[in-house]
Amino acid sequence: MRDLTEAAEKVIVALDCSADEARILAEKLEGRARWLKVGMTLFYEAGPQIVSLLKEMGFSIFLDLKLHDIPHQVEGAAASAVASGADILSVHSLGGTSMVQAAVRGAKSVSTQGRSDAVKIIGITVLTSMDEQALESVGVSGGVESEVKGLARLAYGAGAHGIVCSPQEASSMRELLGPDALIVTPGVRMASDDVGDQRRVASPGAAIASGASMIVVGRPVTAAQDPASAFDAICHDIVELAQNAQ
Repeated sequence: MRDLTEAAEKVIVALDCSADEARILAEKLEGRARWLKVGMTLFYEAGPQIVSLLKEMGFSIFLDLKLHDIPHQVEGAAASAVASGADILSVHSLGGTSMVQAAVRGAKSVSTQGRSDAVKIIGITVLTSMDEQALESVGVSGGVESEVKGLARLAYGAGAHGIVCSPQEASSMRELLGPDALIVTPGVRMASDDVGDQRRVASPGAAIASGASMIVVGRPVTAAQDPASAFDAICHDIVELAQNAQ
């Protein structure tokens, strides 16, 4: 990792808040962060307009809607999401091969109609709030890593550009999917942070060192008294661990 600018390119700040709060946070992060995540909380309140607004401010957007429906619905939803300005879009790998393929088609259909940039479709594997006990409670046995591997193979094989997994699986997913896969890891916390409802976590630097392409950080930045300084601390953690590993 050469410098803080390069590290900042790997950090996605999750705006899981109201539209007014999102605008204020985005203004505080201008000039530092490139990537923002718009999830269900914000999107369901503000709709596609919030994506357009943040794009106009110069940010790239991870639209984390975790699409999961029949292929026809997902294809249309993916097209609409890309038309709003999303740069990365998430779908649930549990929807199966046909559904993931439909999301890829939907995204490509908009790209060919005016967007020249390639929108990335990434497959959700196992939510970072879940552990083996939680998986067993919904009828999934065999352990977290086995389930993550199976869903990752499915999504990547169906044409997705990458996956979402916890930092704890990032290394094995990099080995499984190869150097070109986009591996996005939420569940990232600094050592001093409360883990909240997350179960499978790691520090920013450790997540990137393990093989993550990008990390998603929410409350450690958005709930901080000084979000800009909190964002800088995350970038420093990535750079310092990379330098120590050399």
